Amino acid sequence: MTIRPQYGHFINATFVDPVNGNYLDSINPDDQSVVTKIAAGSAEDVDKAVAAAKAASAAWADMRPLERGKIIARVGRMLEERMEEFCAAESAEMGVPGMGAFGAMATASNYFQYYGGIAASLQGEHIPVGPEQHSYTVHEPYGVVGVITPWNAPLNQACRGIAPALAVGNTVVHKPSEYTSATALMFAEMAVEAGLPEGVLNVVTGAGAEAGEALVRHDDVGKIAFTGSVRAGREIGKIAADKIMPVTLEMGGKSPDIIFEDANLEAALPGALFAFVANSGQICLAGTRILVQRSIVDTFSEMLAAAAKKMPIGRDAPFPSLGPIANEVQFNKVLDYFKVAESEGAKLVTGGKRAEGNGLENGFYVEPTIYVDVTNDMRIAREEIFGPVGVIIPFDTEEDAIAIANDTNYGLAAGLWTRDVSRAHRVSAKLQAGQIYVNYYLESGVEHPLGGYKQSGIGREKGVMALKQYTQTKNIIIKI
Repeated sequence: MTIRPQYGHFINATFVDPVNGNYLDSINPDDQSVVTKIAAGSAEDVDKAVAAAKAASAAWADMRPLERGKIIARVGRMLEERMEEFCAAESAEMGVPGMGAFGAMATASNYFQYYGGIAASLQGEHIPVGPEQHSYTVHEPYGVVGVITPWNAPLNQACRGIAPALAVGNTVVHKPSEYTSATALMFAEMAVEAGLPEGVLNVVTGAGAEAGEALVRHDDVGKIAFTGSVRAGREIGKIAADKIMPVTLEMGGKSPDIIFEDANLEAALPGALFAFVANSGQICLAGTRILVQRSIVDTFSEMLAAAAKKMPIGRDAPFPSLGPIANEVQFNKVLDYFKVAESEGAKLVTGGKRAEGNGLENGFYVEPTIYVDVTNDMRIAREEIFGPVGVIIPFDTEEDAIAIANDTNYGLAAGLWTRDVSRAHRVSAKLQAGQIYVNYYLESGVEHPLGGYKQSGIGREKGVMALKQYTQTKNIIIKI
């Protein structure tokens, strides 16, 4: 299975042309060549997809959960078998180097295998109210769920929402980013081959303002799961509020990564570097605010800058390497932040410009970048840059570190490095974030619940907890 030169929407287990007949170019960020063309979706296309999902929902919801789970797990295993094809496609469309694509794709496969395995585990409960009544709860699907995903880890984040939604009996209409739609379409086609019934998973491509908004507004969509920017999440939340519709929103981050003076610096150094350069910094969880205790800030800053300078750049460079920024809009945004940093008086110690040489100037590459002399009120310390840019902020005491870490509108993740187990527990308890990493950074496991505090989101994804996020609870009371 390889990328086709052109894709229609995937509706009711077949590719269909867009109603308006329009297509968009998907651009390879490595060399700006056209990878494929995708359908420019409209409200009419969304209507077709939702109708297909609604028609399939009763039979899918009524299927025995164990049998549903077998199909879902089979989809995950088939993705694992075709890993190389999907990695090549995602690398071409999003620019992530091969090994980076492999890691994200392996996790995508794991989501389907994991949720396939626990699809039959969601149970209601008996509520004791005396001998004259029998009261119990059941968890029921919403029906049609809309899953809207970004471009930075396309299939990984799609599977994170689609797999649990399907596992509990919902059908899905997926709207991937217009920048990275190919693997979503390839996956939906493969899922049908693996046994997923027609209409259970549909994909409508196109811009968020057209296809995405139409999906959120559709009367027959019972829930939206969204991953992306705070701006888009806020707009989705407003529409959902008017509809009285539940949402799961996983949005931005400006996560702190705290390096205490007693940390094992040999471990903290590669960990802190990976935290902000992984996927070229295009990760909501990225540890881009590097808080370093003042007694070691100069030493650690020099070590981190030296390590960043050695990072290979290029989609075909030796692993681990930095790929391009995924699209031109985001690339220009990162370059603009270099100007912001200069105007704010931050000191650049490495990077800060477009990467060039060896053909890199043909793509959207930037050098791994580190700033020091940063204060937490600067824009580069408060706004999500979404590129391989780390800012180093000194702190004095444990209380100081916690205060700086929590002084943000975001709260998706945080990291801390220390040999003191008591400190690890104490600080973790006080950090205002949905996921805390101790003595490492970034967790790709599918079992851990993920979600944000503050403007980083609403609800939780991943793990067993996600199953209930895609159901509504019904209480049945019978007089005996």
